[in-house]
Amino acid sequence: METQQQVRQHSTRTRTWHFIRHFAEMVAAMLVGMVVLGLATEGVLALTGLDLPASPEFASLKMAFDMAVGMVVWMRFRGHGWASTLEMSGVMFLPPVALFPVLWLGLLSADTMHLVEHVLMLPLMLAVMLRRRTEFGG
Repeated sequence: METQQQVRQHSTRTRTWHFIRHFAEMVAAMLVGMVVLGLATEGVLALTGLDLPASPEFASLKMAFDMAVGMVVWMRFRGHGWASTLEMSGVMFLPPVALFPVLWLGLLSADTMHLVEHVLMLPLMLAVMLRRRTEFGG
């Protein structure tokens, strides 16, 4: 028979594994959303002969949207509720919006802003997950 301490350790390991797996799934969903929707957009634009606005702000918001769509699709597929799904996908938009004034002031280049956005998205996702650790811990 397992002791109570062994059961607790197993339970903690299981919850930790679920938490880490969810984080990895969200990163993968972001990448898939970015690639799939990015390619779809390029295809539609090629067929129509239209161009997207060339501003770094638009590019940032489009990328955030593409990643958020990927996350929404995967989280709903995995059975998560709308509140946590919208929170998780919503944090994709915080870094770009927060960095726009820094870009406008000339303190960051567009390329650096895009890099910083991606770096900031990960801890923001983690913050949402920690806020709802019982849901994301399995």
